[in-house]
Amino acid sequence: MRGVELILIALGLSMDAFAVAVASGATMKRLEMKNVLKMGLFFGGFQTLMPVAGWFAGIGMRNFIADWDHWAAFGLLAFVGGKMIYESVAMEECSDRDRQCPFDTGTLLMLSLATSIDALAVGLTFSLLSVSIITPVLLIGAVTFALSSAGVAIGMKSGHFFENKIEVIGGLVLILIGLKILLEHLGFL
Repeated sequence: MRGVELILIALGLSMDAFAVAVASGATMKRLEMKNVLKMGLFFGGFQTLMPVAGWFAGIGMRNFIADWDHWAAFGLLAFVGGKMIYESVAMEECSDRDRQCPFDTGTLLMLSLATSIDALAVGLTFSLLSVSIITPVLLIGAVTFALSSAGVAIGMKSGHFFENKIEVIGGLVLILIGLKILLEHLGFL
C-alpha cells in the first residue's frame, strides 16, 4: 500500500473523530488547551490501538479467506464508508440539556470507542492485504490527534457548520479506496 493511500485512509478514518471534536468545540465558551489535548489524545490513541486489534484478528483468518480477501477488503471499507455517510446524513439534533460534557473522561472513552470501531475493520483489512501495521497505525493516530485537536478549536469558532460534510467526505474516500483495491486485484487497474 502506497503512502498516498495510507494518508487518505488516515484522513478518512479521522473524519468521525474530527466531526465529534468540532461539535464538542462548539460547546465551549472559551478555548481550553487541556480539553483540546485530552480529546486529541483519546481519539488519536483509540484510532492507533483499534487497527492493531483488527490486524491481529485478521492474521488468524488470513489463510481461510486468501482467495476472496480483496472482496472482504472492499466490503469492509465500503461498509465503513457507507456507515459514515449514513450517520452524517441521519444525525439527529439534540438539545443542550440532553448533551453530556464531551470532555468528561467517561464520555470521551465512549466517543473514542464509537469513532474508532471503523479503524478496527480497517486494521482487519490491512491484515488481509498483508500490510505491515506499524506505519499505518502511527499515521492514523497522528492524523487523528492533529485533526481532533484542531476540530475542537474550529468547532469553538464555527459551531456545527462542517460537522456532517466532513463525515460524508471521509466515507466517500474509504469507499473509493476499497473500490480501488478490488479493481486492482481483479486486474482492471
